Amino acid sequence: MEPMEQTENQKKPKRSAEPQWLSDDEQHVWRAYLHATTLLEDHLDRQLQRDAKMPHIYFGLLVQLSEAPRRRLRMTELAMSAKITRSRLSHAIARLEKNGWVRREDCPSDKRGQFAVLTDPGLEILQQTAPGHVAAVRQALFDRLTPAQQKSLGEIMRIVAEGLQPKEAGADLPWLR
Repeated sequence: MEPMEQTENQKKPKRSAEPQWLSDDEQHVWRAYLHATTLLEDHLDRQLQRDAKMPHIYFGLLVQLSEAPRRRLRMTELAMSAKITRSRLSHAIARLEKNGWVRREDCPSDKRGQFAVLTDPGLEILQQTAPGHVAAVRQALFDRLTPAQQKSLGEIMRIVAEGLQPKEAGADLPWLR
């Protein structure tokens, strides 16, 4: 896959005293993006609340644990991959533990560290919920786009994500809070 060619404006943001306001076209794109992502997140949250009584973020945590070796991840690693604060993760894991879907285990090599472990009932609820979730994602997003649009969207989102990945060691990252 060829990387998309960057224009001069994409390479380096302008630094000036005056803000570089969005053009009318950029403003329309920005607002369409915000509107669509808000509606998509709400759509997926409602589907998961209806089918599994959990928000979308909890489903994502279960998916990450299901894909990890031995269905377990260190809490800090899980917070990092979910891009959430340790406090928010701890609250989510407590709720998932209450449902019996996840358990915490102490880390034998680090007395302060803990693992989140996906339980058999957690894997079962994930397997029951996944077909409805993928159908909701497909209906809300992929069925509305041509294959070329899907490819473009993927390329655009990768470029945006790469540009937002923290590169400095002391960055204010959610999972370090």
